[in-house]
Amino acid sequence: MITVTPERFDELLDQALVALPEWVTTRMDNVVVTSAAGPSGEQQRRVRPRGALLGLYEGVPLSHRGGGYHLTPPDRITLFRGALQWLANDEADLVRLIRQTVVHEVGHHFGMSEDELRAAGV
Repeated sequence: MITVTPERFDELLDQALVALPEWVTTRMDNVVVTSAAGPSGEQQRRVRPRGALLGLYEGVPLSHRGGGYHLTPPDRITLFRGALQWLANDEADLVRLIRQTVVHEVGHHFGMSEDELRAAGV
């Protein structure tokens, strides 16, 4: 387990976002990426993961958007600091986990299911 300040965590999260390929970032219109200490009760109940919830995508995946998709609140990707720090051995490990979680949640934004992400190794 490692502990960093929320500000440091967000710096590492920003670094992970900057490292995404341009073809990904140009397709992330109307998406807010943020961090929280942990999931809200509603998020936890809705998702019911089998382990620690590291991140969550909430929104309409690109693959499900039609011509009527406009004037819609931003999609949200949230990374959960508590679970990610609990799993990390040191800051380098935390950086790896943040990057992996960002890629996973961005995959959901692109419309990939959990099974498809697992098959892709994400």
